[in-house]
Amino acid sequence: MGIYAVKTTASQERTVADMIINREEPEIHAALAPDSLTSYVMVEAEGNAVLNRVLEDIPHARSIVPGESDISEVEHFLSPKPDVEGIAEGDIVELIAGPFKGEKAQVQRIDEGKDQVTVELYEATVPIPVTVRGDQIRVLDSDER
Repeated sequence: MGIYAVKTTASQERTVADMIINREEPEIHAALAPDSLTSYVMVEAEGNAVLNRVLEDIPHARSIVPGESDISEVEHFLSPKPDVEGIAEGDIVELIAGPFKGEKAQVQRIDEGKDQVTVELYEATVPIPVTVRGDQIRVLDSDER
């Protein structure tokens, strides 16, 4: 059993992975389409013969990359990275969800354990700290850049 990289059409990775899994082949165990890997799908299968057979009927699947990968080479795709990664205290952010959507704010504190960020709204007359989830903000300007 090995992990194979399947070359796909750009932006069709998720579609190809879904189609591979929906075939319900007993020799294919899993398909992974990580967001950070463009034009490739990782497939765990008993061998590449079954994969070659399945890919003939799947649009947007181009070819199998020669050779197989070990689980250690793909395990970093399996653990989700926190939404607050890449955000630093002092960054200028825009809230993209919730009651303050569209407001600009400055990051005051980051709680990586809870994946939350405490920000202070710019336009507020009185500075009010607001705690939001990391996926509810977008970094506009960072001190480090």
